[in-house]
Amino acid sequence: MTNPANSLDRVLHAVADPTRRSILATLKHRETATAARIGGLCAGDIEERVHLSQSTVSHHMAILTRAGLVQTVKQGQWRWYSRNEKALRLLVKTLRVQL
Repeated sequence: MTNPANSLDRVLHAVADPTRRSILATLKHRETATAARIGGLCAGDIEERVHLSQSTVSHHMAILTRAGLVQTVKQGQWRWYSRNEKALRLLVKTLRVQL
């Protein structure tokens, strides 16, 4: 099992970057009918909303996914990303307790 302190460090590193916070906000406000049906946004949707290249979005999504803040569902060649609300609530709770 991962050390809880390491997990918190990983999550804090993920949310420390303004671009990743912008991506999390974008995922919170998904707007397309497909996104609502599937429960997330594809990388192309995220690219359009945050105005970044595909490779940059992939980099940030990998960090958010490893931190457990984003969940991924693969359908065919598409990856759909959604926020892990449970992990985000746990982060807030942990910060309240520790700080």
